[in-house]
Amino acid sequence: MNLIKSTIHVGLERPVKLLHVTDSHLPLTDGRDDERKQALGARRSESVGGDGRRITEYLDEQIAYAEQNCDLLVHTGDLIDFLSAPNVEKAREVVRHEKVFFIAGNHDFSRYVGEAWEDAAYRMNSYMEMGGGFGVPMFFNSRVVGGVNVVGVDNGYYRFEDWQIWRLKKEIEKGLPIILAFHDPLFEQSLYDYHMQNAGSECTYLVGCDEEHLLPYSEFRAVQQRPDEATLRMVELIRSEPLIKAVLTGHLHFNFESMLTETLPQFVTGAGYQGDARELTII
Repeated sequence: MNLIKSTIHVGLERPVKLLHVTDSHLPLTDGRDDERKQALGARRSESVGGDGRRITEYLDEQIAYAEQNCDLLVHTGDLIDFLSAPNVEKAREVVRHEKVFFIAGNHDFSRYVGEAWEDAAYRMNSYMEMGGGFGVPMFFNSRVVGGVNVVGVDNGYYRFEDWQIWRLKKEIEKGLPIILAFHDPLFEQSLYDYHMQNAGSECTYLVGCDEEHLLPYSEFRAVQQRPDEATLRMVELIRSEPLIKAVLTGHLHFNFESMLTETLPQFVTGAGYQGDARELTII
């Protein structure tokens, strides 16, 4: 496991430690899956390191580390790479663990990667196909640990929804410091610049880009990632709410730390399938 450590100060009586893991991209298939799915598994296995067994070992190692050293493991999505019988089985085993907190990413609902336009309707069809997802809340989740409220919000398709804003406001009413967790990072200039200059990509996969920053994108990516009104209102709420002390995200498969505001850090953690994890100490 490739562990990096970060610290934030919120004035707790005792430290709380979170292990942030994201983008495990489990690529498992077996005889219960059709030939097309098994072929997809072989291709995707190669693209995420070539060995689904090693990815599973990294995930088990991360859970074991959290058990021994942390108050909670926070997984911010893409636990699986696509829907398959063993992927869903393993995901349900992982998220049932008492020290694991989970919020979904886009791949957690992907039936065949890149096969279709993925939106809220696609997500719900996949959720029902799995028989109720992974058996835990996948679209909005919260848990209080050591006086800190960990709140997860699914934004895997680059947007937030009105009901999620309402739910986040209810969490704010608890009056506890909030660590916000979701899959896709929020737009921030230094992260945007770094990604465009170093990742060799046509876009930055960030939530809340304005039209000027969408200009370099292909038409497909601009339509996919252009924020709607509810998303912009959620971003404004996150940036302006003093009880939100940090944002944990993934999706980009590299480590990056920056400030969304003068007081609000955003931590992007690298890919779990490569063994990356971040230990966040809150004091």
